[in-house]
Amino acid sequence: MIRFPALLLSLAGALAAAPIDLRLPTENQHLFTGRLDQFYMYVDRTFEGQTSKPWEAGSYGFVRTAIRVNDRVLLTKFHEGIDISPVKRDKAGNPLDLVSSIAAGRVAHVSAIAGRSNYGKYVVIEHFWENSSVFSIYAHLAEITCQPGDSVSAGSVLGRMGYTGAGIDRTRAHCHLELGMLLSTRYEDWHKQCGGGTNFHGIFNGMNISGSEVSRFFVEHRANPALQFSEFIANTPVYFKVTVPSRGTPDFVARYPWIRRGSAATAVSWEISFSATGLPVAFNPSQREVAAPLVTSVRPSDVPQRYLTRGLITGEGNQATLTRSGEQLVSLITNDFPITR
Repeated sequence: MIRFPALLLSLAGALAAAPIDLRLPTENQHLFTGRLDQFYMYVDRTFEGQTSKPWEAGSYGFVRTAIRVNDRVLLTKFHEGIDISPVKRDKAGNPLDLVSSIAAGRVAHVSAIAGRSNYGKYVVIEHFWENSSVFSIYAHLAEITCQPGDSVSAGSVLGRMGYTGAGIDRTRAHCHLELGMLLSTRYEDWHKQCGGGTNFHGIFNGMNISGSEVSRFFVEHRANPALQFSEFIANTPVYFKVTVPSRGTPDFVARYPWIRRGSAATAVSWEISFSATGLPVAFNPSQREVAAPLVTSVRPSDVPQRYLTRGLITGEGNQATLTRSGEQLVSLITNDFPITR
């Protein structure tokens, strides 16, 4: 893609942004009917001797792994997408639902070998929105019927729902859907230093796509069909901010110019705003001098911050520092790691 100066690119994107033809990936439409227990696939939970099957655990966010802290029950495990229940099964209980692209784009990656990822068999679609690439992931498929490079429209069939991947059986078959931004074009270098095991997926490893609250995007887009992804991200609540030294315009900002706030002409650092889940939602040019990434703002809490941020920061009250996981996330977003050979 030809790279224009970020401000011009952002303005061009704002002027040219067309409404998104956005559709749910299966026939299950209960996200819009209010019958959320029929939309999300439940998870088996045992907590303090009580067993349950909460459908909420199939939604986005901190919805799994209950613990008790200071007489409060917290859900601490982050679920980066949504799990959509099947509406059709055969006599043996296998799902029959077809899985389709949520919007126009192209097939960026296909992982047809179930054992190579916790996602099982999955597909990644690249959507070209506002001069940026936004990616959707469709996981746990039984079969895949598309190929890398295929052009797709909203509703184009990608495969069939299944239960491939870790921790899923036929009863809990579902389509796991994510929608997010690519963190780094140099993910493979980062993985060699910070990741574990073999990376079979290049830059389309799930760890390199930061998932947004896709269900909220669907609901808000249905209410306002003119809603753009950049607006949706801008309206995501900020939980903490990290200031990093400036080495020019970060590659992430060059690829998502609408995420920048203000002029970077005299910036000596960048303050990155994150949601509680670690989704980057804004980059602000800053005059604060820092030698290394520093947490410069956090939402106060009366429980340890690590429970509320999937362990990205640690501390209590309005004080926080990056954990090793947090440092690795920041390094990935800023490409602050060596090139490997």
